Amino acid sequence: MLLDVSSEIYAWARGALLILFLYNLILFLQNKRKLFLYYSLYLLCFFVFFLKSAPSLEGNKFFNDISHTVLFIGFAFYVEFSRDLLDTKKFIPDWDKLLKLTTVGLMIIAFLFFIIRLEFGYNYQIKLLLIISPILTLFSILTYFVFTKIKGLHVTFFIIGSLAYLILANINLIGLNSVGEEYFTKRNINPLIFSYLGVLIETTMFAMILGFRIRSVEKSKAETEGLLAKKTKEMSDLKMTMLQSQMDPHFLYNSLNSINNFVLQNDKEKASDYITKFARLIREILKNSAHLTIPLKDELGILALYVKLEQLRMADGFDYIVTIDESINLEEIKVPPLFMQPFIENAIWHGFANKKSDKVLTLSIYDEEDKIRCEIIDNGVGIDKTKYYKREESSRKPFGLKASEDRIKLLHENKNVYVIIEDISGVNRTGTKVTLKFPKSI
Repeated sequence: MLLDVSSEIYAWARGALLILFLYNLILFLQNKRKLFLYYSLYLLCFFVFFLKSAPSLEGNKFFNDISHTVLFIGFAFYVEFSRDLLDTKKFIPDWDKLLKLTTVGLMIIAFLFFIIRLEFGYNYQIKLLLIISPILTLFSILTYFVFTKIKGLHVTFFIIGSLAYLILANINLIGLNSVGEEYFTKRNINPLIFSYLGVLIETTMFAMILGFRIRSVEKSKAETEGLLAKKTKEMSDLKMTMLQSQMDPHFLYNSLNSINNFVLQNDKEKASDYITKFARLIREILKNSAHLTIPLKDELGILALYVKLEQLRMADGFDYIVTIDESINLEEIKVPPLFMQPFIENAIWHGFANKKSDKVLTLSIYDEEDKIRCEIIDNGVGIDKTKYYKREESSRKPFGLKASEDRIKLLHENKNVYVIIEDISGVNRTGTKVTLKFPKSI
């Protein structure tokens, strides 16, 4: 029958306790949280305690001898589980010290029960149990009242589950020793059914609490990862801003130096034209200074203004040719402001510095499926000769190239971004080629 603890349904209940024990033990081995270790050992103790009611082990001397000992060891693990679960050390430190002593006391009681069983027999165990049980019950009720100082739904579930077991276990013990076993036998009831039911309710509540705890940890982990991603993005943005602020002063210095040259040469017309274009360029730079990215169309417009200034500055001038794939939507492609300017500047200041005529600078932009490829090619003296002239003439040192590379890589989190600078000089030609490749979307 249903209320017969020898029936099959209670074999399933014992099996469920064993599965829960293994599951929580695995959780402990995975994350090393003692919370799961205490709970798994608590479940194991109750599994062993209930084995004495299994048909094949009923009357087995070994399980009868250790049953109460295992039960009190289980209670000790239960106390440690509650301390960890409810964080009593933090919220009720004074009571937590008492709970630590309770764990030690339960272990001592467990040992006493084993000695009494061996030396005096089962009846003396029951007498000791009837003495200890009311004391533990009153202490437990008082403890649950103290636990209410800790806020949280998990505390409510814990108290409900614990009280359910406490009440039903006492019904089992008091009923068996007040009305006698014969009373239950006539009604085909084994008093142990109340302990089974109490453990079932308690473990269900504890499982819910652990489920909430795991979900809370996962939620907290997700929030922490989100916060970390946000802070990482903020740091990247800050670094990009810092790199941009390092580039602009150098660019302004070059432009103002060119104006100074025109003034020294007393070329008022060129100086006026240069200042007008310079003012337009400064206005565009200031307009975009607050933005980490701008459309590629705006970047090309700023570059065009900059190149016009450099064409005015350079005595013999140079040709600037721009070709763009028609399939590219220049408004949709986002790039850091002035990120190509240092490469253009390097080609002009170093590639053309020692070249007398036929100076050509080309900028080609290609559509490569999900990427954009920019090629900056000059027919200047080439990288090797530039290095030679730099040693001989102490010319201006190239600057900003690494900063620009870092900015475009930061924007795309170092994924699928390539910056290649190569000397394309040969038998009948000289020059340098810069290839910039980056994803279309951020």
